[in-house]
Amino acid sequence: MDIGQRLRNLRMQKQLTQEELGERTDLSKGYISQLEHNQSSPSMETFFHILAVLGETPAAFFKPETPTHQIVYHPTEQMTYDDENLGYQLKWLVPASNENALEPVTITLAPHGCFKSFEPSPAETFMMVQAGTLILHLGSQQYTATAGDTVYFHATKRHQIHNAGTGPCTFTLVTTESYL
Repeated sequence: MDIGQRLRNLRMQKQLTQEELGERTDLSKGYISQLEHNQSSPSMETFFHILAVLGETPAAFFKPETPTHQIVYHPTEQMTYDDENLGYQLKWLVPASNENALEPVTITLAPHGCFKSFEPSPAETFMMVQAGTLILHLGSQQYTATAGDTVYFHATKRHQIHNAGTGPCTFTLVTTESYL
């Protein structure tokens, strides 16, 4: 266990600078830095005082870290939706991602298919084309991307994505807000 790194992470979670933590514990900023870089070891009394100021118990501090959420998602956990009318298949790569800041999906457009149209929003959008050719209609502008291309835009204008080819077009789309 890296005690210095854990202290640093805890301090940052509490949104304190080294100087602010030093002021609250009557320790110097330099000493706090030494502790965080494992260049010095505090006495038990000093260590417990630092933890108290940070609102952490020794038991909680030394508890093994475990992820609070799932990190790896197997393809069997991914959900798929088919829209035969518009000609696309949508695969949510992270279940319940609509509750997160980022929402990654993979979309396959049938030949001449299109993804639904979206109204302007504050979302940022990133796409990477894996296969085929797509056309992005963004406001009055039109952009073409082919396999290997990446696309990044602010969704401040009405937009829609079309498959420009006669074969399927597959791309991964990541947005900063849920609008799917």
